[in-house]
Amino acid sequence: MCWIAQYLKGQVEFNRCFKRAIIIIVLLSAAQLTLVYQLYAQISIDPEATLKELLLGISLTLFFALSLLLLNSRSRIKATIYTIVLSGVFQAIFGSLMTLSELEYLFFIKKDSYIGMATGTFVNRNHLAGYLVICLSLGLGLMIAKLRGNSGNFKELIRNTFTAILGNKALLRISLIIMVAALVMTHSRMGNTSFFVSMGIIGTLAVLLKKRSVKATLILLISLLIIDITVVGTFFGVDKVLNRLEATSVDKESRDEVNLYSLKISDANLLLGTGAGSFYTAFPQVREQEVGFLFYDHAHNDYLEFLTERGIIGMMPLILVVLITFGVAFKALRKRHNPLMRGCAFGCLMSMLAMALHASVDFNLQIPANAMTFMLVLALGWIGAYYKRGVRKFES
Repeated sequence: MCWIAQYLKGQVEFNRCFKRAIIIIVLLSAAQLTLVYQLYAQISIDPEATLKELLLGISLTLFFALSLLLLNSRSRIKATIYTIVLSGVFQAIFGSLMTLSELEYLFFIKKDSYIGMATGTFVNRNHLAGYLVICLSLGLGLMIAKLRGNSGNFKELIRNTFTAILGNKALLRISLIIMVAALVMTHSRMGNTSFFVSMGIIGTLAVLLKKRSVKATLILLISLLIIDITVVGTFFGVDKVLNRLEATSVDKESRDEVNLYSLKISDANLLLGTGAGSFYTAFPQVREQEVGFLFYDHAHNDYLEFLTERGIIGMMPLILVVLITFGVAFKALRKRHNPLMRGCAFGCLMSMLAMALHASVDFNLQIPANAMTFMLVLALGWIGAYYKRGVRKFES
């Protein structure tokens, strides 16, 4: 409302990033309109939950728009990314201390689950893992943005790379180590897998697409991988994560049955769904003995939950938002020469790929904190592609 008031007074204006991303705002608005229709046509089996989801969706859409409008300078972009990284460091330190000290508290609340595993202020360790991966992705983007160009002198190349890792940017590197340690301590299988897979894939893309400092980027990514696995893993239990991966069994996992029964719900309500936020109401009607009488408020698969609750019509705008933004961020990584903008694109691509992988086995996007941070990631993808420094007539 404050920004609109300033706009009406002629004190601010729509910037280039906002204008370019208007298609995303339209798609997000369309996704919210499907919820309005679910309520109006009495399709939702839980109108109260759908109304809450509608209000949350409107808030996330406005947050995305404001991120585009207010992050209109390099200093603001940097400050925002550093704030997210610091937030991740806080979650990592808090979660690690609670686990190592065996106090096992959330914020003033005693933990009753995931004892011996880092959860931060989140109830579920997987949601802390998802949040940390986003923070790590943006932090890595900053690290890559600070690398200098290639040098013909190998000694100078090594010196520049280790300066980026251990020099005056050491605080950022230490922050990344702390977050990786906490990520390992969550013992989240897909959280750790999505981080290393997305870093490997997007890192390879950055190396292939960036002609300016290929060697430095490659050395940085390899050094990060080696340091994280050997040092952090030795002290904070990467072996436990590997043991959980090896011990994963279809017979022991109930998520697969939950997903199968969720498909029954979506088959019966394929176009418009059962109503956003209604999974916990719809699921008891189809569950069978394999999952017992456990209470499931979410499907352990974001794709299935969106399909079940919103149907194909409600889910398609959200899929398009992600695909279009991924393409825009990829274009920025390929064509932009500004290091900070490339860093934004790298962080966006890595976050999106990691969340896409994690969404196949968990429900990170149903958690408001993770969903809002992900909206910021999407905005940074567009900023990385279309931000252009120049003389601004107005200051937002």
